Amino acid sequence: MAVCTCPSRFFTSSQPGPRPRLAGRVDATAPFHGLSSLILRFPPNFVRQLSTKARRNCSNIGVAQIVAASWSNNNSNSGIPAAPSATAVDAAATAAIPVDPAKLSAGGDEAVFENDIQLEALPDLKEASFLSSDGSLAIHAGERLGRGIVTDAITTPVVNTSAYFFKKTGDLIDFKEKRATSFEYGRYGNPTTVVVEEKISALEGAESTMILASGMCASTVMLMALVPAGGHIVTTTDCYRKTRIFIETILPKMGITATIIDPADVKALESALNEHKVSLFFTESPTNPFLRCVDIKLVSELCHKKRALVCIDGTFATPLNQKALALGADLVVHSATKYIGGHNDVLAGCISGSLKLVSEIRTLHHILGGALNPNAAYLIIRGMKTLHLRVQQQNSTASRMAKILEAHPKVAHVYYPGLPSHPEHQLAKRQMTGFGGVVSFEIDGDLMTTIKFVDALRIPYIAPSFGGCESIVDQPAIMSYWDLSQSERITYGIKDNLVRFSFGVEDFEDLKADIMQALETI
Repeated sequence: MAVCTCPSRFFTSSQPGPRPRLAGRVDATAPFHGLSSLILRFPPNFVRQLSTKARRNCSNIGVAQIVAASWSNNNSNSGIPAAPSATAVDAAATAAIPVDPAKLSAGGDEAVFENDIQLEALPDLKEASFLSSDGSLAIHAGERLGRGIVTDAITTPVVNTSAYFFKKTGDLIDFKEKRATSFEYGRYGNPTTVVVEEKISALEGAESTMILASGMCASTVMLMALVPAGGHIVTTTDCYRKTRIFIETILPKMGITATIIDPADVKALESALNEHKVSLFFTESPTNPFLRCVDIKLVSELCHKKRALVCIDGTFATPLNQKALALGADLVVHSATKYIGGHNDVLAGCISGSLKLVSEIRTLHHILGGALNPNAAYLIIRGMKTLHLRVQQQNSTASRMAKILEAHPKVAHVYYPGLPSHPEHQLAKRQMTGFGGVVSFEIDGDLMTTIKFVDALRIPYIAPSFGGCESIVDQPAIMSYWDLSQSERITYGIKDNLVRFSFGVEDFEDLKADIMQALETI
């Protein structure tokens, strides 16, 4: 965390009335409990006001993080259990700096440790002697002069900064020699994005999560970080096309080869594990667009016997419908653009798993870039607050519509793991608590008939995404595979009459009526 070069302890009063002028110091032996928990753990009626000296000492932190950090570190008095460390940044933050008692200054209103925080009313920032114009104050007030602390803000602040400064060179050296912590540069972390990481870790039951600029960024960085040059991976036939393109065209340039198997072909997996030194098994579950399911528990057991890692892309499942790590996977990847963000307004990806593996991936991520903008992180935080409500509605609508579509005479086939006709229905029932909001189906007709159906729909947008509040529909043959010939598309199972329908959170009866009237047009 950028300001942890000063080991400050904060004191609060939850009672009305004058606040005592108290100063304290950090216990160097106390554990450091994780950066995002420092943001979220605010006591009731916490009034956060810092002295001029304190704000100068801790001036490069975002909005509410300073006092939140102190209160989290001091939570032994609150009765709230400490949160475990969950990120690689947290691991680096466990070293505290002892305060030299000789640095205690005694006297009047400034009776504080040199690097400690004193509670008193904020002075007028215009009194700063080294700034003489409103223009300079507009730039530096609340930042260089000390962050303006939000009082008991419910929402997480957005920290818009590309770099984190150090008060003096000695603080920088402390950081470089790992006696203090800092994000240092925007590509390496941000207090707002850490909140997203902690939220996803909590949902996935993961030690650590890393948020990135997109789902593809997450997948590609993970593959490059964990598969050595000349290594071998196993993946499945049904998957997101851009993932397949990366595996088939980019990884071979690094000497990395792949075995591609049917999602349910356990014998093919065993053969690949026996014939190759497999580094990683990577697949979606459910897959795109046919929603095939992989037996995560079984493949994890098989792969681990051969010391191969297992990474599951759980985007179609969401962390609510499926717990891939609990089933035995080493890592789980999501395109947070989809259900996690949930509003069709942000791009992001994430990787969750053990601290060791995520740290290894994070090291490469810091080199390659692909950092998530903190404003995008805020949108994900906002979106995640309604994740469970949205997914419940989408699960319900998709399940009900899948049954209706399967019985309709103008629908040739329906692909949905919640249907008994799905090849992995029993498996899906074992490892999922809900079957997701996407239903794929084939119209009883050709390309033009299917186009007519899609164009007759009034509610969903024709677009290449899913998982948002708005329903979305597309024909994979056109949306994702139009550059291939019809015969080439068929090799991937993509027929001209295939439709992928992502149900939003609109009223079920409205969606049902819209789909029924569109089917009547063909």
